[in-house]
Amino acid sequence: MQGELARLGYQIAASTIWKILHQAGIDPAPRRTGPTWQQFLTAQAHTILACDCFTVDTVLLKRIYVLFFIELATRQVHIVGVTTHPTGAWVTQQARNLLMSLEQRAHGLRFLLRDRDNKFTAAFDTVFTAAGIDVLRTPPQAPRANAYSERWVGTVRPECTDRMLIVGERHLTTVLTEYIEHYNGHRPHRSLGQRPPNPPPQVVDLTAARVQRRPILGGLINEYSQAA
Repeated sequence: MQGELARLGYQIAASTIWKILHQAGIDPAPRRTGPTWQQFLTAQAHTILACDCFTVDTVLLKRIYVLFFIELATRQVHIVGVTTHPTGAWVTQQARNLLMSLEQRAHGLRFLLRDRDNKFTAAFDTVFTAAGIDVLRTPPQAPRANAYSERWVGTVRPECTDRMLIVGERHLTTVLTEYIEHYNGHRPHRSLGQRPPNPPPQVVDLTAARVQRRPILGGLINEYSQAA
């Protein structure tokens, strides 16, 4: 008897709540579960910073690790460190350097997306949580969860590092510095309407201007601009 009364009371309460919401013009929620991972990344892209490492093998058969960060909203890439010994302490220091270089822009970030590599230690995470940035770890063996970083690695390798003979850390740093300047400032991006992540302030009308070619990385890549 008590169970029947409890169920009846629940039905009356639910009906009353529905009437109140309906009179207020509030419809039932169309989705009772959370957004998909892709929907979350798209909706929060302007607040997300992703990071990852990729490797480059030199002509002397040494493996160099490159740590980079990418801003999901603008696709702007930051190469923060190059080393043959990527320890947790080294990675943590590069994280501090990045936040100092971002300055006020870091205040708009809410999430850092990273994988579960053991180089990303608790001290690394603390650098970001202390700045008010939550750390999101991707599921194990799920590279597609960090798709923006993986896609950039799939760009820099065929366009740059796979087409050059790298001698050492200093050489790789020079090459990547020049490539990143090109990538952020000149290389068109399809998702950005064929504009680079950090475009120059002036837009050139190619129909009324003379165009000048400037070789990058010894002619491996070319940039085009308005001739003086």
